[in-house]
Amino acid sequence: MSDTRTILEQVRDAAASNTALAIRGGGSKPFYGRPVTGVPLSVGAHRGIIDYTPSELVISARAGTPLTEVEATLAAHGQMLAFEPPQFGVQATLGGTIACGLSGPRRPFTGAARDFVLGVNCVNGKGEYLRFGGQVMKNVAGYDLSRLLAGSLGTLAILLEVHLKVLPVPEHEITLQQSCTAAEAITRCNRWAAQPLPLSGACHLDGQLLVRFSGMTRGVAAAARALGGEQLDDATAFWQQLREQQLPFFDTTLPLWRLSVPPATAPLPLDGNCLTDWGGAQRWLVTDLPAEQVRTVARDAGGHATLFRGGDRGTDIFQPLPPALLALHRRIKQTFDPARILNPGRMYAGL
Repeated sequence: MSDTRTILEQVRDAAASNTALAIRGGGSKPFYGRPVTGVPLSVGAHRGIIDYTPSELVISARAGTPLTEVEATLAAHGQMLAFEPPQFGVQATLGGTIACGLSGPRRPFTGAARDFVLGVNCVNGKGEYLRFGGQVMKNVAGYDLSRLLAGSLGTLAILLEVHLKVLPVPEHEITLQQSCTAAEAITRCNRWAAQPLPLSGACHLDGQLLVRFSGMTRGVAAAARALGGEQLDDATAFWQQLREQQLPFFDTTLPLWRLSVPPATAPLPLDGNCLTDWGGAQRWLVTDLPAEQVRTVARDAGGHATLFRGGDRGTDIFQPLPPALLALHRRIKQTFDPARILNPGRMYAGL
């Protein structure tokens, strides 16, 4: 297509002149990662669903396709993106969603964004058109580089087409709420996760543990009876507001941290307001504590911390990497983007 050729030419020209490029999809997540200075390169016009076969549970679309369009197409056939990606705005694109690698409340129970990527077509920092993976669920040819690009924030390659596995919408869902402390919620969630329960969401906020069950009607009803609790009215709205960070908890001018820790980790000794998601594996923290203190506590717990919103965006956003891992990142960046023109510094300074 002409827009593919245009993008390839732009990248080749930028590589030849050593000009940094700021990759842009729909512009819904400029807050995520470090700021990028460069010539804007938009893939928003590179849009449209290429292939969708509901019986095969696979959809392929160009990177600039609005996420709302993809989800509406799937919903019309009783299917969904099972990693429940946040949009943070109606302008969100499929390519930007995969490049950010963000997943919603369903992630620990169905898989992360990268787990549903079957393949991608992309252009690297040399202006080469590349294909990784394909449109089938079983693909064992070579390294699974398509999943490497998920969450790379456009620093390795510009996504042009994405092939995704999709799943049927559950037949039935129920959300129960129970009053308990954060520590009790973590204990309960980890105990339930070891049982054959159709869990699809587990969140603790303001003294309430909210647990979602999804699946066949009989199995969901049996799980609800076994665990007990009050059924939440308008549960669909709650999980959507959690996914899109529209709950009152997220309405703050203070820095918002995302902490990823082992799910059985006890409540962390950090001052601030905390929301526990993913059954304990993801902790959202609103605090004005020093970044080093937040990261040290997360690291000591066996996890890491990301400055998700607010705060000083010119400093480290993601947990600093150990030397060996940083060296690996540099080698991968060198292979994909030797001139360092694609979103330079978006993840880490110098990359």
